[in-house]
Amino acid sequence: MDQTRFDRQLRFVEEIDKLKQVFRQTYLLDGSRKENSAEHSWHLAVYALVFSAYARADHLDVARVLQMALVHDIVEVDAGDTYCYTDAPAAERQAREQQAADRLFGLLPADQAAQFLHLWQEFEARATPEARFLAGLDRLQPLVHNYLTEGRSWREHGVARAAVIERNRHLADGAPALWAFAERLINDAVTRGYLVP
Repeated sequence: MDQTRFDRQLRFVEEIDKLKQVFRQTYLLDGSRKENSAEHSWHLAVYALVFSAYARADHLDVARVLQMALVHDIVEVDAGDTYCYTDAPAAERQAREQQAADRLFGLLPADQAAQFLHLWQEFEARATPEARFLAGLDRLQPLVHNYLTEGRSWREHGVARAAVIERNRHLADGAPALWAFAERLINDAVTRGYLVP
């Protein structure tokens, strides 16, 4: 065992435990509290396993999707979660997240640091079919939670249908059938009063 390498890996897995304390605006389905980013990442990975057959890509690398799912929000340890329907400038969020990625992935040995950074960048850029599929699921999961909690977070923030369409429409890039499903949920959410028309 390379002790120095192991020590760096151990430091990284200890540091990312803090993701369990980063809370999102999405409520658990029982409504008892908001989910944390670590729970979201796990749930997103399960979504990817369950719904991979709906991906636009003919030959989706599901293992790569799972890797991205587990890595994509690690930057929130330092950068925090940004509510998706906020007016905060995207450039500020991107700068915070890049700085966080550099620090957090930099805790790892160089080869793993490069691998994790590349996975995160691939996801952020939606540069591959796997990244586009996962980015869509990353939008679908909170949408489903909002719908099943009677729009709780949407209602708290006064979110309108147009904002939800704009935020989620790229789901069609990675999984058209899932976008059709999402559109039905969004329209029904308006009918039920969960979303501002």
